[in-house]
Formats: sequence, C-alpha cells, structure tokens
Amino acid sequence: MPWIQLLISVAAAVVLTFVVSAVVGLVVGLVAKKKEWAKALVERMRRPFRWTLLVVLLTIALRTSLPALLGSPYAGEEVVAQLFRCAVIVVVAWFVGALALFFEDLGLARYRIDTADNRIARRVRTQVLILRRLTMVVVVVIAAGAILLGFPGVEAVGASVLASAGLVSVVAGLAAQSTLANVFAGIQLAFSDAIRIDDVVVVEGQWGLIEEITLSYVVVHIWDDRRLVLPSTYFTTTPFENWTRRNSELLGAVELDLDWRVDPGAMRDELDRILERTDLWDRRTKVLQVTDATGGWVRVRVLVTAKDAGTLFDLRCLVREDLVAWLHRVSPQAVPRTRVQTVEAEPEPTTRRPARSTSEAGGLFSGENAGSERTQLFTQAIPIQRDADPEPRPYAATMGAEDERDPHVDRSFDGRPTGRPDR
Repeated sequence: MPWIQLLISVAAAVVLTFVVSAVVGLVVGLVAKKKEWAKALVERMRRPFRWTLLVVLLTIALRTSLPALLGSPYAGEEVVAQLFRCAVIVVVAWFVGALALFFEDLGLARYRIDTADNRIARRVRTQVLILRRLTMVVVVVIAAGAILLGFPGVEAVGASVLASAGLVSVVAGLAAQSTLANVFAGIQLAFSDAIRIDDVVVVEGQWGLIEEITLSYVVVHIWDDRRLVLPSTYFTTTPFENWTRRNSELLGAVELDLDWRVDPGAMRDELDRILERTDLWDRRTKVLQVTDATGGWVRVRVLVTAKDAGTLFDLRCLVREDLVAWLHRVSPQAVPRTRVQTVEAEPEPTTRRPARSTSEAGGLFSGENAGSERTQLFTQAIPIQRDADPEPRPYAATMGAEDERDPHVDRSFDGRPTGRPDR
C-alpha cells in the first residue's frame, strides 16, 4: 500500500541517517585518539552532519513516495517542494558554515598566542577571526539568495528594484555611511597589521589589550577589567600607541629624586643584586644614571627591560621598592630632605617718637570737666594785697595807674590782673 511505502521510506531515511552517522563517528573517533584535529572535527561537525544527512534523505524519500501516494501532480506539490528545498538549503548552509569554522579553528590551533614571541600568531589570529565573520556573512547571504530565487515572482520584484536603483543607492549610501565606513575600517585593520588580538595599546589615556576585532568595532580590555569599545574607524583616523607592534619586549624607567649625598656607585651595585635575584628581567638592558642635579634634588634614573608590558610593570615596581628599602637601610643620608637656613634678624634702628600733645599725654589740663575746673583755678583773678595802702581803692580808679607802674603784670580777657608778675 502507498501509506506503508511512505512509512518505510521515512523509516529507512531515519535509520540510514543514524547508521551513517555512527559509522562516520566511529572512524573519526578512532582517528581522534591520535590526532587533535579529528577530535575538533567531531565536536564541530557532529550535529550539522546528522541534520543535513537526515533532511536530505527525508527529502528524497518523501519526493519519491508522495507522488505514488497522492498521484502526480497532487494538490500542494509545489508548496511541499518549496519547503523541502528551503530546508535542504538551510541545513547545507549550516554544514558549510560549520566546516569553514572547523578549518579556521584548525588554522588558529597552529598559531598559539600564549607564547613569548607571538607577534605572527596574533596577526594570523586577527585575520582569521575577521575572515570567519566574513565567511558567515557570505554563507548566510548566499543561502538567503538561493531561498528567495526559488519563489516565483522574485524576478519581477528584482526588476522593479533595479529600476529605482539610483535613488535607493543614494539613500542607502547616506543612511549607512558610518556603518560602511566601520566595515571597511575593520577589513583594513585585519589586513594592514596595525593592531592584532592581544596587542598592548594605549587609547584614550587607557592601557589595555586588544580583546576583540570585528567589522564595526574593537574591544579593548583595560588593565582594571573594564572594556573600552571603540569604532573601527577610531584606529584608522586617530593616533594611538601600540607597544607590541613589532615585538613584545619593552624598556621601562624608574626615577627617584634623592639627596645630594647619594652614592650612585653603591646604588648601581644594589641594582645589579636586585636584578640577579628576579626572573622578571630579560637580561638585555640595565642602566643607572644621574640625569639631573638642579635645585635641591638629584634625579636618578634606572632603565630595565622585560619580555612584555605586564612583566615590565612588575619589574619596575620591584626595582623601586627594593631601592627605597636599601636607601633607608644602608644609605639614609641619601633620603631626600628639605633644608631650612635660619638667619639672625638685625636690630631695627631706634627712631625718636614725636612728642604728644597735652591732651593726648594726659597732662595737667587734660580731660573734659576736671581740666576745665583746674583751668579756671589758675586763670581767675588773684587779688593783690598791699601793706602801704590799707584801704583798697576801686578797681576802675587804680587800673590805669597799676598798669603804668608795673608793666609785667598779666591780665585776663577783661583787663584784670591774672597772676604774679613775671620778674
């Protein structure tokens, strides 16, 4: 019967899928015991291979069994055919994409970036990661195009789109200008070797590692575990520092401001002892020089080298700490000091102060009421007693004669004598 034939065809497709998958998995598993690439192939291709084989076998089984069951042509034959065709295109695209990723992983496995000199490995890794994204985009676009081309009427839609291609291209170009610029910048970064994965860079004043490069942006892993995401055009238009452009070895400096009594020769011997005790130094360069001696300080600069940026930072900290400890322990006179010179002040010249007025000095007639009373006591008329003239004469009769007889008599405002004669 036709239904039994259909069920047998479907069951045969499913059984054949599992059998073939098991056989292929067994063979590749035996190889994977000796080869790493076979193990990676099994992990990457197991599911895409099974689903692709299953969909293809089911398509063959149903397309051969349904006409016998429903007749040819039968209602909905084109719809069923389109569904199976789309399913086959999807699983085949999945299989091709997984296969491309396997070969890319195989290439990346040959270039390890956890070694000392990994410049070439980082360059290859950067290019392969960019190619992986491009490959995925190409596979998806081709699969989507193959699916759309299978539907009737797509040709007419394409003709209408081409008729207005001029306007659409202008609008699309203006709308996607920044996006396209970042895409082309990402491709340029991948193949120009300006930056690579795990490069040490300084961008926007931040020190970090290139963690990821995409077609539109670059992720920088900053030293404090933050991520700085920058557009790809930043690295093609803005200057930045790349500390591992050609090699990872770096030269670093340690500067100390010390007292004038420092002994550079003894410090140089101590630097040799410090570097001999550590594995951070790569034994390429060690220099201790007095680079400046102005003002109140002597500047001592130490130059050392290390295999990479992280090791150099640790080495600089080690040298700085050990030299400071040595200065306090062995050469305390070299510790920077601030000197102050005391000078005895010269005596100020004595100047004669101006005499103060009577009112300021609090003299005899100073004050408000007391001064007025004492002034009246000394300025009022004092009567003159004469023994030869017992009877006093009127003042008006004697005023003129006494004035003529005694010109030294002081007189008040009203003409009367005010005190003793000044003789």
